[in-house]
Amino acid sequence: MTNKTATFLLVVSLCTLGMAQGKKAGRASPHDKTSVTLGGKEITIEYGRPYLKGRSVGNEVAPYSQVWRTGADEATKLTTRVDLKIGSLAVPAGSYSLYTLPSEKGWKLIVNKTADQWGTVYEEDKDLGRVDMKVGKAAAPVEQLTLSFDKASEKKATLKIAWGTTEASVSVEVQ
Repeated sequence: MTNKTATFLLVVSLCTLGMAQGKKAGRASPHDKTSVTLGGKEITIEYGRPYLKGRSVGNEVAPYSQVWRTGADEATKLTTRVDLKIGSLAVPAGSYSLYTLPSEKGWKLIVNKTADQWGTVYEEDKDLGRVDMKVGKAAAPVEQLTLSFDKASEKKATLKIAWGTTEASVSVEVQ
């Protein structure tokens, strides 16, 4: 390979990398990660954090009775290095996508076996399972979608999804 060819390939590679990062950096919804350590192993969730911008949960965003990607852009991704029990669902160590099914009567958390996919690409036949979430009113209105873990012990936490005046939660524990 000549020096000119090597230089050309390096420039093309750097430009491609820069454009890919620029697409993510310029998104309307910033991306974030939340994590907790249970059983000595890290559990992480990576997700896009859309803003309400005057819309309401259950109507214009996270519409009732429709599977929702629980974020923006790529599907929300759960990665666990330890076997978990989320609600009543056994979740082996690995990576998954998370969706929710909001309704006026309650929410369901959907754990899908395809981890890396665009958020609007949802295939029910790839679900590991669905679990009920507790739904209540957030302590204060939440403008930007927020996922978090509240650690209760070395082996147990609560996963919370807060947006608008809604807070949905489910227990997460080491199996």
